[in-house]
Amino acid sequence: MLSLRHRLEYLVFQTFVCVIDSLSPAATAWVARCLATVIHYWLPRKWTRYKVASENLVRAFGDRYSEKEIENLVYEMWVHLFRTIAETVQCPRKLHLHSYRKIVDFADFTSTNEAICSGRRVLMLGGHFGNWEIGTALFGLWGFPMGIVAREMDNPYLHDWFRRQRETTGHRMLLKSGDFDEMVALLSKGGNLGLLCDQDAGPRGVFVDFFGTPASTFKSIALLALEYDALVMVGYSIRLKDEPGSQPWSRFEVGCEAVIDPRELKTDDPVGEITQQFTSALERAIRRAPEQYFWIHRRWKSEPRSNKRAKPVQQRLAG
Repeated sequence: MLSLRHRLEYLVFQTFVCVIDSLSPAATAWVARCLATVIHYWLPRKWTRYKVASENLVRAFGDRYSEKEIENLVYEMWVHLFRTIAETVQCPRKLHLHSYRKIVDFADFTSTNEAICSGRRVLMLGGHFGNWEIGTALFGLWGFPMGIVAREMDNPYLHDWFRRQRETTGHRMLLKSGDFDEMVALLSKGGNLGLLCDQDAGPRGVFVDFFGTPASTFKSIALLALEYDALVMVGYSIRLKDEPGSQPWSRFEVGCEAVIDPRELKTDDPVGEITQQFTSALERAIRRAPEQYFWIHRRWKSEPRSNKRAKPVQQRLAG
C-alpha cells in the first residue's frame, strides 16, 4: 500500500513536471505568483507558517521593515520558492554550455577561479537562498564535479528524480544521513563537496551569530575543511528582476561571497572561526535579496544552554 501511494504521488508529480516544463518564462512567473497568492492569502496562516516567517524577519532585521513590508516579503518569498521549483524542472533543457552566458551575470569571479584552479579540495557552500540549484549546475557544466550533499526524500521515486536532475551535469549525490564515509572517501581522493550551510544543528551544534542572534550550526563543515586542508567557498545565485519584453529564461547573478582558507586562520578556535565566517558570508548575500531566503525554516530553533537557563530568571524578574 505504501508503494502504491508513492507511485501515485510520483504520477501526480510527473504530470506537474510535464506542465511546468512546457511553460514560457512569462507563464512560469505568472503561475508562481498565482500559487503564492493562494498560499499566502487564501490558506490559514498556521498552515503556511506565516508566524515563523514574520518573526524570523523581525529577528533578522529589527524595525527596518514595517508590518506591511514584512507581509510583502513573505509573499514574495513564496513567489520565489515556486519559481525555483519550476526552474529546477526546466534547468536541464534551459541551462547548458551554449546558453548560460545569456542567463547568468557573474559578479567578481577572481576568487572563485583561484579557488577551483588551486588544486586544493573545495567545500562549496550555499543556503536556502536564491536558486541554489543553478549555481550547482553551472559548476558541473564547467567540468567541476562535486559530491552534492542532500537529504533523502521519503518517496523513493521522487528521490531518484531529484538525484538524476542533480547528476545530469556530472555531480554525484550523497545523502546527508548515511553517506558520511563516502564524503570522507571523496575528499581523501581530492574531490569536492557542495553543501547547504544554514540548517539548525540542534543543541550540540556550534553557535555563531546569524543576523545578530546565535544560531546552531553544524561543526562538520569546519572539521572537514581543517582535516583535508580544503578551501571553503560561499556562493550565491540571486534571481534578477525580469526584463521588459521577452527573455529566454530567468536570469541570475552568480557570485562568490567569501573564500575561507584554513591556513590563514590565527585563532585558538578554528572550528568556531570558520563556521562564523561562512555564516556571516551567507548573511551578507541574503541582505541583498531577503525575499529570496526561505524564512519559514526555523533557523534559530535551538538556543544556547546559557539562554535556556536564563529564561526562568528573566521571567521571574518580569513578574
